Amino acid sequence: MTDATPATGKPKARRPSAPLAPPSELPKVDPSQFEPPSIEVPTAFRKIAEQGVAQAEDACEKAKAAAAEATNAIEETYTIAAQGTAEYNRKVVEAICSNTDIFFHFVRALLNVKSPAEFLKLSVAHVTQQLEAMAEQTKELAALAQKIANATAEPIKKGVNSVVKKVDQRPLDA
Repeated sequence: MTDATPATGKPKARRPSAPLAPPSELPKVDPSQFEPPSIEVPTAFRKIAEQGVAQAEDACEKAKAAAAEATNAIEETYTIAAQGTAEYNRKVVEAICSNTDIFFHFVRALLNVKSPAEFLKLSVAHVTQQLEAMAEQTKELAALAQKIANATAEPIKKGVNSVVKKVDQRPLDA
């Protein structure tokens, strides 16, 4: 902050204030003054606390094991799904290539058509061939999709069955 002097009208700078206490004059603190008083914990409380800690550690270990199992199941599921998706995509590309080949054969045959009757006969044959090919490709793709879905679900089913078995084997007093 600055104050204006009446004679010159110029602001006059204020002096910075001095620190409260120089660092060398800070009071010395003895840490032993802040130690909590020693209290004798009854044996029963100590045993209960130890049991609680042991149970917590046991639960933590079980949770870690369950998390590791779940992670493995998920990793296996993703791997199977990725492989299945790649296989499915290969089949789709094969179908597209096959359909393209059939179309180009049809176009080549059309170039040699001499009459409208021949054109009609060739067109009907081509449509019939395409419908049969598409029906077969659809069956193959549906069967592959079902196979992939079953394979992908298998690790999850195993994991759930494992958890159910562990729960069934648990003692009733737990």
